[in-house]
Amino acid sequence: MINITDMNRISDVEWEIPKSYRQDMQVGVRIFASQRLIEEVMDDNSLEQAINTATLPGLVGFVMVMPDMHQGYGFPIGGVAATHYPDGIISPGGIGYDINCGVRLLASRIHFQEIEPFLGNLASALDLYCPSGVGEKGEIRLTKEELEKICREGSHWALKNNYASEADIHRTEENGRLSGADPSKVSDRAKERGRSQLGTLGSGNHFLELDLVDEIYNKKAAEVMGLEKGLIVLQIHCGSRGFGHQICTDYVDLFQRAVRRYNIRIPDRELVCAPLESPEGRDYLAAMRSAANFAYANRQVITYNARRAFEEVLAGKVNNWHLNLVYDVSHNMGKIEHHMIDGVEMKVCVHRKGATRAFGPGSTELPPEYLSIGQPVLVPGSMGTASWVLVGTEMSMIRSFGSTCHGAGRVMSRHQAKKSIRGERLRDELESQGIHIRTHSLSGLAEEAPQAYKNVDEVVEIVAKAQIASKVARLKPIVVVKG
Repeated sequence: MINITDMNRISDVEWEIPKSYRQDMQVGVRIFASQRLIEEVMDDNSLEQAINTATLPGLVGFVMVMPDMHQGYGFPIGGVAATHYPDGIISPGGIGYDINCGVRLLASRIHFQEIEPFLGNLASALDLYCPSGVGEKGEIRLTKEELEKICREGSHWALKNNYASEADIHRTEENGRLSGADPSKVSDRAKERGRSQLGTLGSGNHFLELDLVDEIYNKKAAEVMGLEKGLIVLQIHCGSRGFGHQICTDYVDLFQRAVRRYNIRIPDRELVCAPLESPEGRDYLAAMRSAANFAYANRQVITYNARRAFEEVLAGKVNNWHLNLVYDVSHNMGKIEHHMIDGVEMKVCVHRKGATRAFGPGSTELPPEYLSIGQPVLVPGSMGTASWVLVGTEMSMIRSFGSTCHGAGRVMSRHQAKKSIRGERLRDELESQGIHIRTHSLSGLAEEAPQAYKNVDEVVEIVAKAQIASKVARLKPIVVVKG
């Protein structure tokens, strides 16, 4: 078991577990955290998982761990790792079961005083139009052929079918479509699960949240994004639903055989992987990209339905009730990217699991309006606390493969939270704070209680001090819709 004395302290917010810590490590581990957060995670296996991850073949640089780290499947949540392309590996555990889980932020020109009388009705309309919960189905019933189009086209399918605008596509990571998707590499079981779930939030930590812009830290960046203190914004947090989960399940099973076939030694069976250029590796990438495109389309359809709710409740009562997309970014993805490593530009496969892409100013991947400020980074907190808007930095490109934190990070398992927190009491407490709650599961609400998470302000302070993201705005929740 790793001890804090085994680590090298680089700064107040950066630590290193050297490659020499264990004989089978291929690279070292870099951790962005305070000493308090390091000590806190000693109770779970996240650091051991990071060390195990560092044994995978083809790794370059360091395995990175963000301050919102906690134990996951194989890789820690909050983990980033890059393998050399094309002779490295791809690991489903380094991306997660909810492929392309991500967040999108929409901005309005509505002030809190204008919307306050309508918040209850708006909360109910959002809950009605944006289905949430385990196995919840949406109003769109896809044929198998239409689902396969979504796998290939992502948000562009939504544009063709009048669920999106050109501006929405423009401000979505990868323009809402990853190339190289191939639905023929997706199982019939996954397709069957996905056909009825487009436009749904799901359960767990997924949500739709109305927020008040509480504080601005970077006026220039906020202005470019359309954010202003006192205005209302909407966050959507969800991914590829049962479709992506089944794809991950299928390939984790397949890769159990692949590690034996390619003689890959791993210290944990949850780290199963395959060479990027092997048939199994290529098939997984094609299937993963299909799930990613489904997730982009899913968040876009939810956006369409949220706009319907806004129009129904606010049209004729509030001026400028329209919602404009600020950005949509993933925090569970495997991407082929170019990064400078030890002064050399390399083509790599970056695994981000519970870590947000955070490209700095000047990146050609960004919409032109964001070139001068860097990529918007969306960091949701928990229902009763803050969320944050950040931007990527030049240092994030140098130090963390253009990555930063993705949220607050759990300190309590869902089982522990349900045992110690009553959903009814939590709902009443949040309502008493002026937060309108809509949920279909009080036990699910308890699982996501604020006390089950780290302090998101502390997490954000660490990545800001480490210069792998920069603060733009702090958001305060006023409506939460959960499964």
